[in-house]
Amino acid sequence: MGRYIDDILQPGEKVLYSTNAHWIFYLPAIAAWIVAILLFILSRLTTTEGVVLLCLSAAAVVAIVALYWTAKAWFHRWTTETDVTNLRVVHKTGFIKRRTFEMSLDKVESVDVNQSILGRILNYGDVTILGVGEGKETIRTIASPLDFRNYITAR
Repeated sequence: MGRYIDDILQPGEKVLYSTNAHWIFYLPAIAAWIVAILLFILSRLTTTEGVVLLCLSAAAVVAIVALYWTAKAWFHRWTTETDVTNLRVVHKTGFIKRRTFEMSLDKVESVDVNQSILGRILNYGDVTILGVGEGKETIRTIASPLDFRNYITAR
C-alpha cells in the first residue's frame, strides 16, 4: 500500500513537506509497558506465593493493555498523512473509514500553531488552517508544527 499523497498528485505537483502524527501517541503505551515491567520485577523480588501470583497476573493484564495501546498508536500513525505540495495542503486520516482535508495554498488565509509546554519541548502541536471561503480545519498533534506552517506560508 502506497502513500495517499502519491496516489493523488496532479501533473506538475510535487511534495514539499510531509509530517505525521507525533510519537507522543505512544506515551500511554510506554507508561503501561513500564508498569508491566515493574510488576514483573516485583513478582521476582517477592517470596510470598500469593503476592507473586497477584503481581504476575497484574503484569499480564497491564501488558495486554499496553500491547493494545501500542497497536492503536501505531495504526493511527500509519494511517495518518499530512503533506504540503506546491499547490495544496493535504491531510488524511483513517484506513477503512477515511477522512481527507485538502485546501489550495491560494485559499489559505492564516495558519495558527498551538503548542503546550510539553509540545514545545518535544516538538509537536495542533495546526489550525483558516481558508478563504473554505472554512477552518485543525490538524491535531502533528510533529514539527512550525516547519509545517512555514512550508504553507512561504511562497
